[in-house]
Amino acid sequence: MTMLLTRTEPALDLLGGDPSAPALVTPSSRVDYGELRDRIEDRRSALGGGRRLVFLSGANTVESVVTYLAALAAGHPVLLLPTGVEGAALDALVARYAPDVMVRADARGFELTDLRAGPRHAFHPGLALLASTSGSTGSPKLVRLSRTNVTANARSIADYLDLAPGDRAATTLPLGYCYGLSVVNSHLVAGASLLLTDRSVVEPAFWDEFAALGATSFAGVPYTYDLLETTDFARRDLPDLRYVTQAGGRLAPDRVRALARLGRERGFDLFVMYGQTEATARMAYLPPDLAEAAAGAIGVPIPGGSFRIDERVDGAAPGEGELVYTGPNVMMGYAETSADLARGPELDELRTGDLARRRADGLVEITGRLSRFVKSFGLRLDLDRIERMLAADGLEARTVALDERLAVFVRHDRFIETARAEVERATQLPAHAFDVHALAEFPRTANGKPDHAALRAHAALLRATDAAAPEALDVPATAAELRDVYAELLGRPDATEDDSFASLDGDSLNYVELALRLEERIGVLPADWPSRSIRSLVAPEPDAPPAAAPGGPDTTPSDALSARAAARAGVTALRPRRIARLETSVVLRALAIVLIVATHADVVQLKGGAHLLLAVAGFNLARFRFAAPAAPIAGERTERRRRVRGLLRSAALIAVPAVLWIGGVALIARTYDPATVLLSNWLVPGATGWSEQWQFWFLEALVWSIVGLAAVFAVPGLTRLERRFPYAFALTVLGIALAVRYAVSGGITPSSPLRYALPAIAWLIALGWLVARSTSVPRRVVASAIVLATVPGFFGDPVREGIVVIGLALLIWVTSLPVPVVITGALGAVASASLFVYLTHWQVYPPIEEWSPPLAIVASFAIGLVAWWAWGRATKWLVAARRRTRTGR
Repeated sequence: MTMLLTRTEPALDLLGGDPSAPALVTPSSRVDYGELRDRIEDRRSALGGGRRLVFLSGANTVESVVTYLAALAAGHPVLLLPTGVEGAALDALVARYAPDVMVRADARGFELTDLRAGPRHAFHPGLALLASTSGSTGSPKLVRLSRTNVTANARSIADYLDLAPGDRAATTLPLGYCYGLSVVNSHLVAGASLLLTDRSVVEPAFWDEFAALGATSFAGVPYTYDLLETTDFARRDLPDLRYVTQAGGRLAPDRVRALARLGRERGFDLFVMYGQTEATARMAYLPPDLAEAAAGAIGVPIPGGSFRIDERVDGAAPGEGELVYTGPNVMMGYAETSADLARGPELDELRTGDLARRRADGLVEITGRLSRFVKSFGLRLDLDRIERMLAADGLEARTVALDERLAVFVRHDRFIETARAEVERATQLPAHAFDVHALAEFPRTANGKPDHAALRAHAALLRATDAAAPEALDVPATAAELRDVYAELLGRPDATEDDSFASLDGDSLNYVELALRLEERIGVLPADWPSRSIRSLVAPEPDAPPAAAPGGPDTTPSDALSARAAARAGVTALRPRRIARLETSVVLRALAIVLIVATHADVVQLKGGAHLLLAVAGFNLARFRFAAPAAPIAGERTERRRRVRGLLRSAALIAVPAVLWIGGVALIARTYDPATVLLSNWLVPGATGWSEQWQFWFLEALVWSIVGLAAVFAVPGLTRLERRFPYAFALTVLGIALAVRYAVSGGITPSSPLRYALPAIAWLIALGWLVARSTSVPRRVVASAIVLATVPGFFGDPVREGIVVIGLALLIWVTSLPVPVVITGALGAVASASLFVYLTHWQVYPPIEEWSPPLAIVASFAIGLVAWWAWGRATKWLVAARRRTRTGR
């Protein structure tokens, strides 16, 4: 949805203009200024009396802007949460600062959650706004900005942009980003208007609305202009476009010149700007008439500000030093706890951390970043200059430093040797003193800037992987190392050491691989590891049960401590480990899918693997979909939504590849009905005998059970009830599921396929859930008794029942199983690919089993593993593409 917002009456002296002008305009409606003022007043009332700490999460919508203005007008310090702050990152901020009010304001509407009755914080009288520093999404350190900071910077920007009531800016950046918020503030203070949109600049609809609603400007970070090059922006007819702005990182001089030339030809100006959150937003701008001639400079200070260059920097070139800014927009200071919100202004000037020089024409030019220097082999290296040097040779690269070691990333393997030679030539470093890696996509922060922290973490992971030796066994892992493993396998570079598998939305498809990697690093995992924070896996919580000794089940605590002490002292194990221990659920998944395929290929007749997999699925759902959060969550509603969203995501991860595969086979071979394709065959009445339409009963039962659980937990209060009484809740669900089983089983004959329908087998998933909640010996005894009371007699096949009983007994009583090291990788891959093996084997084994049943099994697993690998690659590509699109927005 796209809306148009025009200025309102002063709230924190930000708003000006003609009160009779339209305030909000959409393609189908108009809202005048008086109504907008009334909405601000109503929102002030909703936020409460006194001064309260407001956390605002929202999109570029009217509701977000109204709430923001209402908070400022009422004197409530407000934090506009940056894009991507959710989950554990949000929980950490809430725990640290204890907001009084949480507000969600987006296209779905306005939702306010009162976390405390009345104000509870002490605030400095001038405090108006809290901001997350650029690129530190979710960082607990916030910038404190005063009323003076906000108004002064808004007026300065409006001054040098020469804003007037006829100007209208499209909100191409999120409000939680200081650059995006400065667009709002500067236009409102000048009486100009805003085209509120969450569309990306790559969407044709964005430009259609931009033209139709008469927008005159937009703002962009370098990545925005990367995206624009993939569109027809240069050819679009935009007669109202007066200027564009660029900030949020350095745009290469040739790109600046090209954009300035385009503007000259098409009738718009380019303003290159420089700023930091600590300066509210902007500190300098390059006048448009100098954009071509002085490309690469940041220009002159904004009105009311000034620069000086402190040349007392070790190793700086003559005339070069740290850029220091003075002006009324310099922040009050940082906040790291809620107590800091009472502190007053602490800075007279801002040390930017950027190296700069003053050019002969008087303009300021940034030459580097103090934090982007590294001392390696006695040489002081400027990482930014290395990137520019490689770019001049046609190599797009990113550089980071690990202690004193340089790491260079290029786009493709074929560029590695060229980059290595260029870096060696330009820096005089020996080739063994730095690393060069290929990375298809360079990570970016939510604001579109290069994510150097993610690159450093990736470089450290690659370095550790390269350096690891098979003999170095009992070396204790650090929390940072485990965080890197989580970040890599779950695709979550924002993971912190306080996150858990559950809080990072882990699922059954990446659970096995992560468990294997963790067990390689820290030995046997505790049963509740999916809900534990990464940090606690290295340093267990005081009340946590001790993990098994790293040497295996027969290792004494003193032996384990000796092994760890020896490892810390640098002593390497004398012989490689031959036996590893894998989580029981992982081993059972692998063995179950082997039994399924081998039975179907008529090599053995050991049925029951699919039913055991259902119980294991319930076990894992309880462990990491119903796990307690690693940090406190702000409200039952937020936790309920997170749980429901996680369950639906789990269902989709199974249903989407299944529907695509079965649908493809149905189109080609005409073997499956539409109900089977949609995993709904169990709902079709009149089934009398087994047919190929029932081949995917296992997936139907699993997907529909998960969807049903999502519906259950969408009911208010049930999430809190399950959290408070997890064992009793699981026992109740199992009782209901068993009641349904016994109610429907009376009318089902042994040969009827309805014994594979959801009502008859959902109890197995509930039983797995109960097993996960059976954390004490008495509860395990009860779970064992339930298994013995419910499984025998269900199938009418003692062998099948025995397989399920033995598997469940292992799941109840044995945390991990000993496995030869040489097959752990294969077991993990088979367990991870079990869904895809099950999906594809129905088409693979039949034409082969007639002349070689063992080969049919091998082929089934080969095709299933390839499908699993291909799906993983495809989904990672889609996630990366989605992240790029979201960053563009």
